[in-house]
Amino acid sequence: MGKSAFFLIILICMMMKPIISNGQPSPKPKFVLAIHGGAGTILKKNMTDSLEKAYIEKLTESLQAGYDQIKQGKSSLDAVEAAIHVMEDSPLFNAGKGAVFTNQGKNELDAAIMDGSNLKAGAVAGVTSIKNPISAARAVMDKSEHVMMVGKGAEEFAAKNGIEIVDPKYFWTQQRWDGLQRALKRDAERAELDHDDKQAFLPPYKDEKFGTVGCVALDQHGNLAAGTSTGGMTNKKFGRVGDAPIIGAGTYANNETVAISCTGWGEFFIRSVAAYNVSAKMKYAKLDIKDASQQVIDEIGKLGGDGGMIAIDKNGEVAMPFNTEGMYRGTVTADGKITVEIYK
Repeated sequence: MGKSAFFLIILICMMMKPIISNGQPSPKPKFVLAIHGGAGTILKKNMTDSLEKAYIEKLTESLQAGYDQIKQGKSSLDAVEAAIHVMEDSPLFNAGKGAVFTNQGKNELDAAIMDGSNLKAGAVAGVTSIKNPISAARAVMDKSEHVMMVGKGAEEFAAKNGIEIVDPKYFWTQQRWDGLQRALKRDAERAELDHDDKQAFLPPYKDEKFGTVGCVALDQHGNLAAGTSTGGMTNKKFGRVGDAPIIGAGTYANNETVAISCTGWGEFFIRSVAAYNVSAKMKYAKLDIKDASQQVIDEIGKLGGDGGMIAIDKNGEVAMPFNTEGMYRGTVTADGKITVEIYK
């Protein structure tokens, strides 16, 4: 090959470089918000078209409500609260209006919220008359020196701070009541089999779907926030509280790393300190958001637990791992593109 031909090839390659570069995949989308509406045995074959449509519409409404706050320049805390309100007000999810029943036939609700910019947090547990527990949790964070309030005290505090209080009958739904009756029947059947009474207690009724709701968000100021709200576990006894209102277990946010909201069998998420564990793996082991969150879900699975989580990091990367058949979940990007998924 002559010198002139060689230099001609070099020149052509240099001219083509911008074209090749322009043909590369566009940068990853930056996410600003993610939500979940619970995980569990969620199978396409068991879902009617109308019910599937209802879930998709409500999850989309929740994402839009949160995104609207971000777009208006409001805080990630505002976005989390707005998104969770939509799901708390819907009977589709095990939170707020759709809360499951305890063994005594009551609805006991838990919620938590956390500000990643300063590690402030608020939570309520075992409340029976607060319409939107996520707002009560935020009031605890913003208007008290405490992190968690429970029961009647939390309700009194919420009322004094303008949080809407309702008659406990507001939370009653036929679907959740029927779920309790099935659980009570299973308890009775298991008790009859245990004639020698060697068991100290019966293992809890395991919900087929954990409908806990949650949201994680990244605002225009680079601040992360996380929130979780739940009705707990069907047929729960003795004032049981799960992971949702426990900071570091079901809810956590830190601007240095990640915001997390979990859903699933709460006892295992508490034992794993699941939400904080993701942050620790990112901070100390230098794992990325996907590897850190997946490792925690895998560890929970090895213990015998199931469920999932949503996570968003300081760069707007999202991860939503789960070890169940499905998880109601969705994301919205900085440009407003909404995506909703249900099945594995």
